[in-house]
Amino acid sequence: MNRSRITVDVSLDEANVPEAIEWAASASSAEDTQRAKAMTMAFWDGREKAAMRIDIWTKDMMVDEMADFYYQNLMGLADSFERATHQQELVEDVKRFAKAFYGKFKALQQQAAEGGQGA
Repeated sequence: MNRSRITVDVSLDEANVPEAIEWAASASSAEDTQRAKAMTMAFWDGREKAAMRIDIWTKDMMVDEMADFYYQNLMGLADSFERATHQQELVEDVKRFAKAFYGKFKALQQQAAEGGQGA
């Protein structure tokens, strides 16, 4: 049986706020450790029928980057669900939500830039 190891190192400041995220995968073509500003990882516990999640972002992650990150994750989850279930209608629902979420975020950003209320 082949195995691959994924390691994640999170550097924390004196207040335990993440400053840096570095990761590497043994089966990756990348030779160097990769850096990231945010990560989300989910595991499914089949016995407990529960998702276990790890969400970490560094203090220099900007709000617009977080919106991009969430949008791309939602779209990726939809694609994974499609490959696993072939439930096209549900996949399209998730993608519509992701697009609406991102559009609303952008509208709120624009409103804030123009001096109105928003993000």
